[in-house]
Amino acid sequence: MAAKPVRVGERHFPRQKDALEFFSKMLNSYGKGDRVSDLDAIDLAALLSKHISYEEKAGVGVDHFIVEADGYGGQCFWVVRKDLTKVDFTYKRCVTGIW
Repeated sequence: MAAKPVRVGERHFPRQKDALEFFSKMLNSYGKGDRVSDLDAIDLAALLSKHISYEEKAGVGVDHFIVEADGYGGQCFWVVRKDLTKVDFTYKRCVTGIW
C-alpha cells in the first residue's frame, strides 16, 4: 500500500505515520495540566481544523490548548475556548480522518 501524505497547516508529512509520531511526541512532551506552548498551538490549531466536528470543538473560538487526562488512564489534548469551557480531541482521528 502506498504511503498517504498528510498536510497539517504549513507542515507536510510524507506518511500518516510521520504525522502521528510528530503529534504523539508533542503530546508526550507535556504533563497533565500543562498549557501547550504558543508554537505548538499553531500546529494544534491547524490539526483541529481537520476535525470532522471542528465547529463544535472550537465553539466560540479557541483560546489555547492544554493536556489533561483522557479518561482511559492516559492523556490527550484539550481545547480551551474563549468562554473558558473545554473539550478534548484526539490527534489520531484528525490525522487519519477515521471517525
